[in-house]
Amino acid sequence: MDDDKKITDREQGLARTLTQRQLTMIGLGGAIGTGLFMGSGIAIGYAGPGVLLSYLIAALIAVVMMYSLSEMAVAHPTAGSFGTYAELYLNRWAGFVVRFTYWAAQSIAIGGEAVAIGLYMRFWFPDIPVWMWTTGFGAAIIYANARSASTFGSLEYWLSTIKIFAICAFIVFGLAVVFGIGRPAVGFGHYTAHDGFLPHGFRGVWMGVLIAIFSFYGIEIIAVTAGEAADPAKAVPRAMRTMIARLVLFYVLSLGIMLAIVPWPETGAKEVAHSPFVKVFTFFDFKYAAAAMNVVLISAALSSMNANLYLCSRMLFSLARAGLAPAPIGTLSASGAPVAAIGVSSIGVGIAVLTSMFSPVAYGYLFGVALGGGILVWLMILLSHLSFRRNWEKSGKAPSAVHAPWFPWLQYLGIFLLVAVLVTMAFDAEFWNVGVISASVWVAFLSGVYVFRFGARRQKAPLVET
Repeated sequence: MDDDKKITDREQGLARTLTQRQLTMIGLGGAIGTGLFMGSGIAIGYAGPGVLLSYLIAALIAVVMMYSLSEMAVAHPTAGSFGTYAELYLNRWAGFVVRFTYWAAQSIAIGGEAVAIGLYMRFWFPDIPVWMWTTGFGAAIIYANARSASTFGSLEYWLSTIKIFAICAFIVFGLAVVFGIGRPAVGFGHYTAHDGFLPHGFRGVWMGVLIAIFSFYGIEIIAVTAGEAADPAKAVPRAMRTMIARLVLFYVLSLGIMLAIVPWPETGAKEVAHSPFVKVFTFFDFKYAAAAMNVVLISAALSSMNANLYLCSRMLFSLARAGLAPAPIGTLSASGAPVAAIGVSSIGVGIAVLTSMFSPVAYGYLFGVALGGGILVWLMILLSHLSFRRNWEKSGKAPSAVHAPWFPWLQYLGIFLLVAVLVTMAFDAEFWNVGVISASVWVAFLSGVYVFRFGARRQKAPLVET
């Protein structure tokens, strides 16, 4: 009996209705959220203009991770995605820990996006508490996500389209300002005007990498949607290649333009209240443009919430189908949506509401906790791929439609850089160490639950022989 077929077959039942076009926009939707629009202000505060190097380093890690993940997703298109791959190619404990960790991290990330929306709304309604906006928008996204996969795909497609159109408009407008089309040229003097290109040295650049990784966090959604893609063998690799190119272009180009137009001390801030994108427009007294951009920022956060809730629910659905979570969570509605998993995965919104009511730095703490769990998941993806490729080649199978280049050296590089980020977080007492502490406690807790519930059964990874 083929263990890998048994593991992937148990997650059947989800409707395969997502197109390659929707997959690409869903991937962008998951990755372009507050990490770019709001978190970039924190990154600029750390690194100054050197933040461009921060995002290039993070992009390298993201590309390595996505090639590894996409290769496995084409071979095994399942909703459990990297959680299933960890179970297949490492062991059952790894699959259990990865899926629950990702579920928890994304749940917290949903809450972070909801808090960001509340902060954005203060642009117009400064007297209304953030937690009220967090509650209202959170409820709306939960309702929307509980519909069918095709409805989710359509909503995410249009929300992503809005923010991508806005980024493109920002880039066009910004280039005109930088190079003097219709007005005096701003040029690139701000890159070195305030203590140079690296005002805080390489340490600042490396701290910016933490934010940049969080900005790319969510691109793994393409592999998860493989379980509901109409033709995963074609759609996943195309969507992956298109999405990575667009992400690097959007992040690096938009940040480069922003830093050229506005002096980085006025854009960067370690305490986030407004997006640096809005500051660019208000700096030139384009008040209506700033208000319009704020609408885009809210759409971007809603898009990211929508995509993250999708991810959470599919991970929890996969756990239930594997017998690692209560069975009712693995049920599907008449339209093929895991409504029970969606409901449980909405816990992050509740946490965000409570946190924003009692803490003025809610976004920063949610940021750190989500990042700690996310980096752990990326590490497990790379470790799973190392085992996957060796098993795959040992079985004599043809290469996947996506073939990660320079194996295994890029995977080792990605693992080294991610471990270095975790070490950096652990020694930062501001709020980043919260991510490492919470991730460590969480993994210890999950391990205890696993041993208590399942003992040492099926610890060995099943060999792939099909």
